[in-house]
Amino acid sequence: MELKKTVSTMFMVPTLKVPKDELKENGFINGYEYDEGQEIHYPNAIYLLFKPKDLHKFRSFLTDEYERTTNIIDDYDYGDGFVVVVYKLDKKYESDFNLIKQGKYSKTSSKFQNEFSKTVKIMKNGNVTEEISLQYRIFNKTKDMYDFWEEKLGTKLSQDQELWQTYDIDREVLTSVKLQQYV
Repeated sequence: MELKKTVSTMFMVPTLKVPKDELKENGFINGYEYDEGQEIHYPNAIYLLFKPKDLHKFRSFLTDEYERTTNIIDDYDYGDGFVVVVYKLDKKYESDFNLIKQGKYSKTSSKFQNEFSKTVKIMKNGNVTEEISLQYRIFNKTKDMYDFWEEKLGTKLSQDQELWQTYDIDREVLTSVKLQQYV
């Protein structure tokens, strides 16, 4: 199964400042606006779903996270080895998060956009190469993003068109069905 990253993962998780390699090494799957399976719904929060391979290492990561930030609200286990860690989102970006939810990526503040790396290192054909990050391309509506979508959609896009999917709450909620897909 191909994992589809949520908009929350792409545009909210990076603002938490959790090192990317730590997320990957600890079995991070996706970020969600809330968890349908929980009675408590934290406002202005993001739910990070993990499926750690090494529980001891994950506990150490979680302890370090509690020491690094005061933004962790909760953490809890699901069956089948899943763990959810709930982080409070930074209030200073609340209007930017709202713009993201409206699909207005290019309208977000430059301060918010600066939270994202302009470039990323990726592995291509066994070599590490540096490319412009997807978020940078989306925020700045780069020509290659226009070209990509015009070719994929087979139509000419207007210059005011945003270049990423809109925020779909159904994709942004952790459900038991989604958990079963990750088992």
